[in-house]
Amino acid sequence: MARSNARPVVTLRSTAGTGTAYVTRKNRRDDPDRLVLRKYDPAAGEHVPFREER
Repeated sequence: MARSNARPVVTLRSTAGTGTAYVTRKNRRDDPDRLVLRKYDPAAGEHVPFREER
């Protein structure tokens, strides 16, 4: 699969301050702002918002 500048790889860091991170891809055209997804943080033991870091 070819890499594209329209779908860059981004790192999502936990807002709970545990240091947990997810790596995903996003569509820049649909989400030009920073991505925030609610995902499971195993260190916190609950679902928390994960915010895109640059």
